[in-house]
Amino acid sequence: MSDVADRWRELRERVRRRRRRREPAPLLGEVGDGIVPASDRIKHVPDAQPALRIAGYRRIALIVACALFMQNLDATVLATALPTMARDFGVPATGMSLALTAYLLALAVFIPASGSAADRFGARSVFQAAIVLFVLGSIACGLAPNLELLIVARFVQGIGGAMMVPVGRLVLLRSVDKRDLVSAMSWLAMPALIGPILGPPVGGAIVTYLDWRWIFWMNVPIGVLGVWLVHTFIDDVRGDGGLRFDRIGFVLSAVALSTLLFGLQLAARPGHAKVVVPLLLVGAVGCYLYWRHARRSDSPIIDLSLMRVKTFGLSVYGGTFIRITQGAQPFLLPLMMQVGFGLSAAASGSVTVATAIGSFAMKSAAKPLLRRFGFRTAITAIGILSPLAYAVTAAFRPDWPMPAIFAVLLVCGFLTSLQFTAYNTIAYADIDPPHMSRATSFYATFQQLSLSLGICLASTTLTAAMRVNGHARPEFADFSAAILLVTGISLFAVFVNTRFPRDAGDEMSGHHTRVEAGARAA
Repeated sequence: MSDVADRWRELRERVRRRRRRREPAPLLGEVGDGIVPASDRIKHVPDAQPALRIAGYRRIALIVACALFMQNLDATVLATALPTMARDFGVPATGMSLALTAYLLALAVFIPASGSAADRFGARSVFQAAIVLFVLGSIACGLAPNLELLIVARFVQGIGGAMMVPVGRLVLLRSVDKRDLVSAMSWLAMPALIGPILGPPVGGAIVTYLDWRWIFWMNVPIGVLGVWLVHTFIDDVRGDGGLRFDRIGFVLSAVALSTLLFGLQLAARPGHAKVVVPLLLVGAVGCYLYWRHARRSDSPIIDLSLMRVKTFGLSVYGGTFIRITQGAQPFLLPLMMQVGFGLSAAASGSVTVATAIGSFAMKSAAKPLLRRFGFRTAITAIGILSPLAYAVTAAFRPDWPMPAIFAVLLVCGFLTSLQFTAYNTIAYADIDPPHMSRATSFYATFQQLSLSLGICLASTTLTAAMRVNGHARPEFADFSAAILLVTGISLFAVFVNTRFPRDAGDEMSGHHTRVEAGARAA
């Protein structure tokens, strides 16, 4: 034990010494009035943060991933507990949807501002503050005596969540060398996949055996540990804090994104048609006004010029199609298992957890696969295989052997996790450090929109199929129609994926090294 303690003290002292030196991080290329093309950049970037190399990219990725997992798990666990919470508060179950909406509105308003905040105050500081705010919001939710205070607390919790997602990714991008980024992103991709899968059984267990307030209180020890780990092992790298905050853009984007997200969420629930159309129209007008403002602004809060970077723009477009399936499946599969197969929430979770196991299996396979085939070939192939694998779930019936269902979901989790690891890595391959914070907030904004769109399409299609088939409750034919629609939309990503350059992301995957070695041998 004494050897371990001595080693730990030595490690901490080395971190402190190197932080005191704090050498400035080198840029990937010279930055002029615009974004530097990939061809004008140097190919090798030395370690910018020696202290971070001591911690190791896996440790940094896991620290960030744990914070994101806490957020994703919290959202899905809460959905399971809403009926019980409604009974305790003495309100209709439909009224509890306001607690979910308040969180989504906070995400829509504050995600675009996360990049500017990270540049001004430092990514580590903002990430720590986001975790603290999320934990304080969780405590307030657990103590809320009525629905009104719960809604306010959820909005506060949402502000913390809005900063955690993009700033956590920014911390990782600024902390990890390019050669380690694929492996780091494979760890970071898992919370988004595992959280929605584990949420229903965890929520069911908490509601059954504990009080629903433990859903929020369990975030406290995780958050406290996260703040300490971030402070100990992650350096505070700031961007260009000299750019002014885009107040007009912040207001316009807040109006546009909040009304769009709110409209998409209500569209997934029956009885809100009169409200949905005006909300979506306001959102569309807000988007147009923001687009006009962004063209004239020197520092827009959502920098649309980033779409000119080919790898980033294609990742946004392709990822949007794919995330429609990702947003829909955690809604459709547990519902089909519980309504169609008659399984309990816990039993349903024990089946759908196969996707989480598949995503874990992908962790060690991502880097070798991308090194072997390169980003374009891998993304294009998986863009076909992943939707087709999820399309197989449309054929699930009670006479299927449970091991076969488990195996299909295992493959789905593996392919989806590999796909998002590739997208989330290649998106930043050609982004310069001064633009990195804005790129992460931009990317996170589109992620949230596409996930909400997936839920909306799944719910709308399921309801429409029930009406066409004359079913009072969803049956297998209705689930099949919804699954095939969302997976069919995801196949459009293939046309986007083929436009990636052949050498896209070779510096990250090491694919060019393999090709050059083969050429020399020949």
